Amino acid sequence: MSDFDTARRNMVDGQLRPTKVTDPRILETMGALPREMFADKERRGIAYVDEDIEVSTGRYMMEPVVLARLVQALDIKSTDSVLVIGAGSGYDAAVIGKLAGPVVAIESDPKLVETASMVINHLGIDNVAVVEAPLMDGYPSQAPYDLIFFGGAVPRIPDQVAGQVTSGGRIVAVIGDGEDGVLGRAVIITRTGDTLAPRAIFDAGTRPLPGFEAPAAFVF
Repeated sequence: MSDFDTARRNMVDGQLRPTKVTDPRILETMGALPREMFADKERRGIAYVDEDIEVSTGRYMMEPVVLARLVQALDIKSTDSVLVIGAGSGYDAAVIGKLAGPVVAIESDPKLVETASMVINHLGIDNVAVVEAPLMDGYPSQAPYDLIFFGGAVPRIPDQVAGQVTSGGRIVAVIGDGEDGVLGRAVIITRTGDTLAPRAIFDAGTRPLPGFEAPAAFVF
């Protein structure tokens, strides 16, 4: 067993299980997926610590516990179509891709698009497409989606993104500005017809996604 295998097992047993992550599919997926491959060489040794890992200037791979609890809240089915907003280096999309049907992961940084695509393809996760696109707009050409996942904190859900989830679908995000030491609130939002019903699920600190400074119609 390699050091990374041990670190991965310790992440599951020491971080995820004690923090109410109980879905066996998520535990199995995150216990097998090589998170270190989505980190720079200089940071691979800390890939499994319980904090966000910088993958590019101002961009981060989400802390394992926050990611796992957000994904668990989505209750992903194997047939669900998913939009990931803020792919980063691709780890979140890879985890979701192991659980879902077709996944579109959008990213505004072309270098991160290249990195995420390369690693995801190398791992043989063929139901995830990483696309360069402005994060604020979502990806309307493939809408509607059953589920939408935000890969970082946002101050609000843009109405144009909320409109891309199907009736009965769900959006999960951490609502907050992502400042150091300031907790945001993880919320799950269910759409029924034209109605969006938010529910707070836990407090979380995670780094912000870029480009979400403009006001939008739906605020939690």
